[in-house]
Order: sequence, then C-alpha cells, then structure tokens
Amino acid sequence: MDPDVNDESNIFTVTPMSQKITLEPGFTYTGEIIVAIPVNAKRNFSYRVSVAPYNVIGEDYYADLTNISKTSAIVDWITIDNPTGTLAPNELAHVKFHINVPSDAGGGGQYAALMVGSDEQQMAGDGISVGNVFELASIIYAEVEGEIIHEGEILENTIPEFSSVLPIRVAASVTNNGNIHETARVFVTVEDAWRSTQIYPAPGETNGVEEEIMPGTTRYITRDIDGISPLGIYRVKQDVIYMGERDTTTQIVVACPVWFMVLMIVVLSSVIVGVVLAIRRHREKRKPIVV
Repeated sequence: MDPDVNDESNIFTVTPMSQKITLEPGFTYTGEIIVAIPVNAKRNFSYRVSVAPYNVIGEDYYADLTNISKTSAIVDWITIDNPTGTLAPNELAHVKFHINVPSDAGGGGQYAALMVGSDEQQMAGDGISVGNVFELASIIYAEVEGEIIHEGEILENTIPEFSSVLPIRVAASVTNNGNIHETARVFVTVEDAWRSTQIYPAPGETNGVEEEIMPGTTRYITRDIDGISPLGIYRVKQDVIYMGERDTTTQIVVACPVWFMVLMIVVLSSVIVGVVLAIRRHREKRKPIVV
C-alpha cells in the first residue's frame, strides 16, 4: 500500500537545494549533501544517490536530466561515496561526492544534479522536485577556472495594465550569451494608487527573488502578486537587476474581476433600458389629442 502523501512522517529532505562551486583543472573537489528524515517518521528510510546532467529547455526552464551537453560533461567527473544507505527516524546522512576535474577542462560553467530517491517511494519534501515527487535534486553550479565570458542583457520588463483575475502576473526576460551562469534579481512592490501606501510586500517581508540564468539561454521570469484585493487600482513597480544593469518599470494596474464587469454591464444595461422607456413614456404623454 502506498504511503499517505499527506503524512509528514514520510517526508525526506535534501540540502543544500543548490550549491555554487569553483573548480580548478587537474584538481579534485570534495563536497557533500545531507539527506534527512524527521523524528516522527514511522519507519526506516532507504535512499540512493545518483548523478544526472542538468540542462534546461526553453525560456520556461524545464529541467533536462537526460542529455549530456558540453555544459554538463561534469557528470563523468563525479563519484559518490556510499551512494546508498538506510536512515532511522531523526537520522541524517552526510553523502560526500568528489569532482575529479580533467587537466584539459575548458573554462566556463558545468552543471549536474545529485539525485536522491528511494525505491520505497517515500513522499519528498524540500529541495528541488524534478519530474518524480519521490525524487529530489541538489543542483551543482560549477565554474571551471579558465576563460570566462560574461555577456547578457535584460530583454523585457513588463507589467499588465489590466487584470481580471488574481494573482497579477508580472514578467521579465533576460538572456545569457556568455559561458557561465549569471544571477538575475527581481523586486516587485505594489501601492494603492489612491492612497500611495505600499500593500505588497507586507511590512517585514522581502519580495526579492534570485534566478540563475544558464549560459547560452534566455529565461522568462514571472512573479505572481497575490494577497491583494481583486478589485482596485494599483501602482506596480518591478526592478530587474542583471549583469550590472538595472531596469525599472512602473505601471498603473486596474484589477477588476469578471463577475464585477458582468454586474456593471447588467446594471448599466438596466439603467439604459430604464432611461429609454422613461423617454418613450414622456413622449407618449406629450402627444396632442386629435378630436
């Protein structure tokens, strides 16, 4: 019988979710990931760790963990100590891995995913879920020393003028023409247009996100603004910071749900019909009586 996916005792975690490292040709790098299960687990957890290439497909960045490219050749350099094991409740495993960098490795980015799964199909938590909810990945973003090319730009920074549903979605697009991963930072703020008071993010909360942009790709980044009234007029501001460039867009957004628009149409139509009928009645009363 499959475990209850809502049972927290079946959750396992993998940390870190990602790690950025620097590699030197001809040398070996040693790192680790941590696999853990909670104290309230009802049984032991058997895990296995493997290595997969990490590539992305399209501007929405769907993970490709199958095909080896020139930027995921690192999978052949990685070995894992004790790739299988069993954990008792509240135990954790420090799984070490080694990256043996060839002496002729070219400079630039190399990317792999350390995949953690279980034949027992325990429900997964934390980390990056890729394809199978019972398998997690810790992504390796590696920079191999050598000729590094930083080249890219912000292509788009857009905010809609009108939104009929929540969340309001803003978007940005950035491209990376270099040979190493870059980081794009996106910040969004929302004010009530009438009172000029900030309503998003809430006081004490941060609204910035960081997204990794893989070499030779363009990434489409979306942000959903939720937790605000579906009916209102807002001043939305989005800052995109990338490769030393900052692009800021501010837009007045009218949020109006479909049901409210339909109601307004019905009310307006009723008013128009009422006015037309009133005019007709008035004209009929003023018609002269012919004897």
